[in-house]
Amino acid sequence: MEMIRLKDAANQLSVSYPTLKQWIYKGKIRSVRTPGGHHRIPRSEVDRLTGDTTPPRSRRVKPEGMDSISARNKLLGEVTDVKFDGLLAQVTLDVGGQQITSIITRSACKELDLRIGTRAFALIKSTEVMVIRG
Repeated sequence: MEMIRLKDAANQLSVSYPTLKQWIYKGKIRSVRTPGGHHRIPRSEVDRLTGDTTPPRSRRVKPEGMDSISARNKLLGEVTDVKFDGLLAQVTLDVGGQQITSIITRSACKELDLRIGTRAFALIKSTEVMVIRG
C-alpha cells in the first residue's frame, strides 16, 4: 500500500497542511502513524477524496527515449556535415538555421549512423554538447 506524506497529500488534495491535519483529527480522512509518530495518508484515501479511479500502475509512467534523459536543452536538428579524423568525428547540426558542432568518437558516430540529412538531437549540458540520433 502506497503511503503519502502529509505535505504531498495536502498538495494533491489542494488543501493546506493545517486543514489536512484537522481532517485527520476529525476522522474525515484516515491516516496511519509511522513508528516515529508521523502521519501518512494511504493512496486510497487521496484517491477517494479526489475521485481518481486510475489504476495505481498506470499513474507511474516511466519516461522513455529522449524523455528519459535529464538534460533540459534538447535541440532537434539535421546533420549538415560529418568529418572523421582518427578516433574522432566532428558532427555539425543545423538547428533552426544555427550551426552546432560537436566532437564525438568515431565509433559513436558510426553506431548512430550519423550522415548528412540525418535528424539528430544536440543535448546541451554545462560545457559539453552530446549528439543522439532523432
